Amino acid sequence: MDASPVSSETELQDEGAVPSDEPSRSAGRSVLWIPAIFLAATFTLYNLSTNFPEHHSTANSTLTFPSSIEELNKLASLLRLYKTNHFGYVLMLFCCAYLYKQTFAIPGSVFMNLLAGAIFGTMIGFPLVCFLTASGATFCFLLSHNFGKSYIQRYFPDKVNFFHKKVEENLDGLFFYLLFLRLFPVSPNWFMNMVAPIIGIPVHLFFMSVLIGLMPYNFICVRTGCMLSEIASLEDVFTPAIMVQLVVLAVVALVPGLVIKKIHSSRLAARTRAEKSQ
Repeated sequence: MDASPVSSETELQDEGAVPSDEPSRSAGRSVLWIPAIFLAATFTLYNLSTNFPEHHSTANSTLTFPSSIEELNKLASLLRLYKTNHFGYVLMLFCCAYLYKQTFAIPGSVFMNLLAGAIFGTMIGFPLVCFLTASGATFCFLLSHNFGKSYIQRYFPDKVNFFHKKVEENLDGLFFYLLFLRLFPVSPNWFMNMVAPIIGIPVHLFFMSVLIGLMPYNFICVRTGCMLSEIASLEDVFTPAIMVQLVVLAVVALVPGLVIKKIHSSRLAARTRAEKSQ
């Protein structure tokens, strides 16, 4: 997939990404939509999680985001009971909760991926979380694009500048570079979701790079979630061997981009020499 040239929407100054000191009045007003949307989404998710169908085993049960393996096991057991008679409700609740976390860059996606495996199994859980990951990241992308540009530029100028330079250096193989970033196990995915529209990443490349680039990570989590009772901690999910495999995949994904960049540079050099010889 060839990347189209990255637009200069960010109005980078002198190869930097530092905006003016004060955001415009319109930007100041527009950013208020983010907490408004967050509150609306929180209210919706709260109502959905508290008005669940009656079940004989849920008299004293509450649905909350898990923050430990122990909490995850309890929640998985509860939702598996629900799924028998209320599959549609469990599916809708899971999708809404997952999109909520991804859209607002809330940590804990690993628990949601494990939960998907525990509830739905690999055959359903894996494609489901791949789609939800890409969709939620794209919603975060759109929030940043429409409401948060000036503030991200203002408070994270060095990081924005860093990513902008990297994108400029890899324009010829942009899609493969984006895949590399997603495959690399320690990349700051939450920040990349927010900075992507600022440095001009096209939304279709962004969506596909998240969808494909996070597949290995999602598969590992979902597959492990199918054996949730055997997990004692997150260290059992991301072993050193697994981390090495992810790094190797990231490097492999970067190779096509480097090859394309090399070919483009060679053609450009040959064209320059030809023009000089005329």
